[in-house]
Amino acid sequence: MCRNIRVLHNFEPPATEDEVQQAALQYVRKISGSTRPSAANAEAFDAAVAAVADATRTLLDALVTKAPPRDREAEAAKARARAAERYGTSPAR
Repeated sequence: MCRNIRVLHNFEPPATEDEVQQAALQYVRKISGSTRPSAANAEAFDAAVAAVADATRTLLDALVTKAPPRDREAEAAKARARAAERYGTSPAR
């Protein structure tokens, strides 16, 4: 489940709210052990996702670095190359 959580810090342009929300959702899914909560747990699940997203945005806004911002396309290309090497396939584009 957590494979979809990506590094969100130090990218240009910065992480979008959707990316933060998706990472929060994946985190809550992982720790709850559920991809979709029951009706009885939906409110708690949604509140946890919102809290994690808020904490994530607060963290990202507070982090500082001297490193130059990373390029999303370059990072995606590196990930594709690693996957191709790992699985013995040609990199997808």
